[in-house]
Amino acid sequence: MWEDRYKSSEDYLFGVSPAGFLTDNPGWLKPGLRALCVADGEGRNSVYLAERGLDVTAFDMAPTAVERGRALAVAKGVEVDFHVSDWDGWDWSRGFDLVVAIFIQFADPQARAAQFAELRRAVAPGGVLMLHGYSPEQVDYGTGGPGNRAHMYTPDMLRDAFGDWHVERLAAYERDVQEGKGHSGRSALIDLVVRRP
Repeated sequence: MWEDRYKSSEDYLFGVSPAGFLTDNPGWLKPGLRALCVADGEGRNSVYLAERGLDVTAFDMAPTAVERGRALAVAKGVEVDFHVSDWDGWDWSRGFDLVVAIFIQFADPQARAAQFAELRRAVAPGGVLMLHGYSPEQVDYGTGGPGNRAHMYTPDMLRDAFGDWHVERLAAYERDVQEGKGHSGRSALIDLVVRRP
C-alpha cells in the first residue's frame, strides 16, 4: 500500500520539512548521537537530524520513499544510512542513542504491543525515544493518519508502555499542521519523550 501511495505522488507526500515535533524539541538532537528514524518515509526527519550533526540510520518499507530520502539528503548535503526494510525485517538489537518514531500508527493494538517492545530494544541504555503521533480525536478531523481510533495513542497507553523509563515529555494537544498533502489541517497530536535508565 505505501509503495503505491508514494508512487502515485510526484511530490514529497509529507513535504521535505521535518515534523514540528522535532523542531519543537531541539534539545534532544545533539551532534554526534547515533540516531535511528523508523518507518521514515521520504526522509524529511532523518535528513533534518543529519543536518543537525547526528549520525543517522533510517529505514522504510517503500523503495520509492527511500529513493526520495536519498535524493533529499544529497540536496541538503548530508549523509543518512538509508535502508529498505519492513518493520519485521529490521534488526532491533542494535542500540541507538536516539530513536525517533513519527506517525507510525499503522499497527493494530495487538501488533502495537510488539512494536513498542521493539522500539524499547532499539534504545541503548541512557538513550532517548521520541515518539510522535495522533490521539483518537484525529479521526474526527480526518487531516492525516489512519481512520481507526484503535490505532491512535492516548497518554494512559503511552504511560503504561513506557512509564518505567524516565518520562521527559508526555503531552496531547491540537495544532494546525501543514506537512505536504499527507498531513494538512487541524490535528490532534501526542508527544512522548522518554529516557531509558
